[in-house]
Amino acid sequence: MASVELTQISKKFGALEVIRGLDLTVEDGSFCALLGPSGCGKSTLLRMIAGLETVSGGTVRIGSRDVTEEEPKGRGVAMVFQSYALYPHLTVAENIAFSMSLAGAPKAAQREKAAKVAELLQLGHLLDRKPAQLSGGQRQRVAIGRALVREPEVFLFDEPLSNLDALLRVQMRLELAKLHNELKRTMIYVTHDQVEAMTLADKIVVLDKGVISQMGSPWELYNRPANRFVAGFIGSPAMNFLKGHARATAGGVEVALDGGATLTLPPRAAAVDGPVELGIRPEHVRIAPESEAHLKGCASVVEYLGNTSFAYVDTPHGPMIVESGGVQGIHSGDAVGLSLRLDEAHLFDETGRALPVAGA
Repeated sequence: MASVELTQISKKFGALEVIRGLDLTVEDGSFCALLGPSGCGKSTLLRMIAGLETVSGGTVRIGSRDVTEEEPKGRGVAMVFQSYALYPHLTVAENIAFSMSLAGAPKAAQREKAAKVAELLQLGHLLDRKPAQLSGGQRQRVAIGRALVREPEVFLFDEPLSNLDALLRVQMRLELAKLHNELKRTMIYVTHDQVEAMTLADKIVVLDKGVISQMGSPWELYNRPANRFVAGFIGSPAMNFLKGHARATAGGVEVALDGGATLTLPPRAAAVDGPVELGIRPEHVRIAPESEAHLKGCASVVEYLGNTSFAYVDTPHGPMIVESGGVQGIHSGDAVGLSLRLDEAHLFDETGRALPVAGA
């Protein structure tokens, strides 16, 4: 096993700088997700760790070794790509053991190692099949097996589940989580899917335009976003945002929302006086009687998802999403009142920086 340390890493394609002076340490044995929208630089960063992209500046260390200039085969990493890239004329066993075959390992050793890895990935009964006879999830497991057989110090995953349907993605997430728990190897996982990042990783690095916007545990990113970008990117449905003007008072922070309503939030750690955006997650908003409501609006769409429902409400202050359990008896066109958990509300200044609660 090994840690991965990136120091002042940069990457340029001509005049375009896609990674800018980035520092990141992935601890030995941890599962780290690189999360962000398309074009943020996450796959490029992963390919630089693998040695598939040259580094324009900075240092890549794996364990105690500086591998910045080292060839991919000497870095002790194995990469699983979005495309399975299996050899269609080879069996599952032969695909898994392909790297051993290239190295000239004895046939018996290849079969033994392929069988062991296949058993770990629940592919033992499929060793003699060809890729065309496998489901998408099984093919991806074969691709993971091909990486496993090399016994790398670090596993790199580049959006490995994006070609699978929703049910298979859930199943493969569970398989990957079990695999990490069993192997205890360092894993770095690129995805634009926040659900994958939140459920798999113990550390999430959110990238925005080639820089780290925030990194931390899933809990930290969800409950203590450092800025508006992270707050809006993490969470499904997304956080609600309402514009207004804030000023500190003796009782907390008074926010006068665009559209007329005024809310009082707990005190902030920094001085507050000026334009802000108030952010609040859908689960911290509830439908309430007019006497208890902070805001009023009209339901435009109601989605019923079994144990949860989402109401999309138009208010004079901006659109709001309300998450609640089961059926609430709300229909499109209904006038509703909204009560907000103001102790759970976030404030962001004009630059998008979060203004944390005093004492938090």
